[in-house]
Amino acid sequence: MESILSQMLARYPAHSQSEEKNALTEVVQEVALCGLARAGFFGKAAFYGGTALRIFYGLDRFSEDLDFSLVAPDADFRLEKYFSLLESELSAVGLNFRAEEKVKSADSHIRSAFLKGGTKEHILSVYRDEKSAAKIASTEVIKIKLEVDVAPPPFASFESKYRLLPSPYRVRLYDLPSLFAGKLHAVICRAWKSRVKGRDLYDYLFYLSRNAAVNMPHLKARLVDSGYIAEDFDLTREALISMLNERFAAIDYEQARQDVLPFIGDKSKTDIWSAEFFIEITKNLMSDGGGR
Repeated sequence: MESILSQMLARYPAHSQSEEKNALTEVVQEVALCGLARAGFFGKAAFYGGTALRIFYGLDRFSEDLDFSLVAPDADFRLEKYFSLLESELSAVGLNFRAEEKVKSADSHIRSAFLKGGTKEHILSVYRDEKSAAKIASTEVIKIKLEVDVAPPPFASFESKYRLLPSPYRVRLYDLPSLFAGKLHAVICRAWKSRVKGRDLYDYLFYLSRNAAVNMPHLKARLVDSGYIAEDFDLTREALISMLNERFAAIDYEQARQDVLPFIGDKSKTDIWSAEFFIEITKNLMSDGGGR
């Protein structure tokens, strides 16, 4: 009988070492979600971010992290209580990963951890690819970051989605307008410094292609929380478009392309990127009342 791991990997055809690593990462992410669901994690938390968009809405780019938000603030929440269960879930399908807390030097409302497993070990055990494994340092690891916001901005809306592998489970996640609000906040506020995060722009286009509306109350709460706008600011559709256009006019699009290319299959999708392009397509941005 075909193993659960083989069934899951079959959905991610791999023709190179980098694709093998990405496939393993995506399977680990889904097994981790299943483990968290079985532990009751989604009774108090919701899934959001790029990986949520990929798994549940079909975003066609690879995403590295698992991002979560509590439904209600809880400063005492501890992610490490789920570590042993996550490790057991992964071990049950033949994956040897360990969970480690990421200790932050400064106070933060984000709780972080990593799932880590040896790259060489898993390429050999899963793919039986000795030629590929020979090129991998024994110290190299596949690393997946988990983050939980324990003081989330209000007005997000949620929905339930289901998956069948490694066993049937339910995930609570942000609905599409609330996911879009989070991405718009990242586009507007993320401190890109010397490297523009083209993945934000790629995801932004995905939302527009789906005609996704924006949960405006949730976006405003995020912008207020970041200090970008004041509580009494009137966040209209027109004001949002103006913020986005200001950001689009200042982007180095070559840097943006270089950031996202390793995460997508069709590299030509970014050829058209420019300030003019993003400003023009942003005219199609829709909003809704949100906060249902």
